Amino acid sequence: MAQTSWLQPIRTKTLLLLPSSVELLKAELESPQQLASRLNAMVNPGWPPGEYDRPAQEFFLAQMIEGGETVEGWYCWYALERIALPRPLLIGAGGYFGLPDPEGDVEIGFSVVSERRCLGYGSEIAEALAKRAFLDPRVRRVVAHHAPDNTPSKRALEKSGFRFTGLLTGQGNLEYVYAPSNPS
Repeated sequence: MAQTSWLQPIRTKTLLLLPSSVELLKAELESPQQLASRLNAMVNPGWPPGEYDRPAQEFFLAQMIEGGETVEGWYCWYALERIALPRPLLIGAGGYFGLPDPEGDVEIGFSVVSERRCLGYGSEIAEALAKRAFLDPRVRRVVAHHAPDNTPSKRALEKSGFRFTGLLTGQGNLEYVYAPSNPS
């Protein structure tokens, strides 16, 4: 797998997903406006969204610094609304929680700003990340988890081809595995 193709932006129907970098994460931790400037995008006033909070940003930054080039593309991806007016609008973030584990499992997560939820963006992010993960021959399964009361995440995962597999004991979260009905 060529590293350059691995880090190419992902285009979906309405989004452009851009891989984070150490520099982008540092800018984001400084301020959402710094991140928007680096991405040449507008930042939504609700940034950062949901569970993609400062501790998540700090975790991704630490992992990327520690792992160097070997982990590029395995953490945060920024979701920009391509149809936004003068510049794209930063509406969400998604990504992986690291490299595939020894069994070939990789976990994804995503968050969308509240003003853009329930418009299909979560589904686009989840599906794009799941399909991209399978470009790596080590990946056997793509999983996602959410709290039982997180109905928007449940809908986004189901719409994007994930299927419910059960309750994670000890955590109380629901687990989903990517299993598209019509893989492409």
